[in-house]
Amino acid sequence: MKALIQRVSRARVVVEGRETGAIAKGFAVLLGVRIGDKDADAVWLAGKTAGLRVFPDEQDKMNLALAEAGGAVLVVSQFTLYADTRKGNRPSFINAAPPEEAERLYGIYVDALRALLGDDRVATGVFRASMSVEIVNDGPVTIELTSDGRTGG
Repeated sequence: MKALIQRVSRARVVVEGRETGAIAKGFAVLLGVRIGDKDADAVWLAGKTAGLRVFPDEQDKMNLALAEAGGAVLVVSQFTLYADTRKGNRPSFINAAPPEEAERLYGIYVDALRALLGDDRVATGVFRASMSVEIVNDGPVTIELTSDGRTGG
């Protein structure tokens, strides 16, 4: 699994003219699921996301995690994170998990974040929908986390 995490001052998702998820300060997470990812990858990646210390402390050092900074998370499915562009100019998405499996693992990731942060601090887009995603990157801070080579289970 792959999470492209942006520290944001605000973010929101609109589907067919209706806002489906919005947050103020926190993380906008674009989440990709690839073939072979497991439930444990989703849970582990949610823990890494929640624990990522990129919010400023009193000395303005990136030292606080999401909960300590009073932030929230907006999670958006993003199969294109597994685009393969080695051949030609048209990306291949052969490494992305099939939609049914990706949606299941996306749900596990979101549920794990909710267990760590609380339901009210986790918003989502709509899986498989065409979404308008508005992200106001703060910093800018953008970090990629992957479950590749994870340890601890």
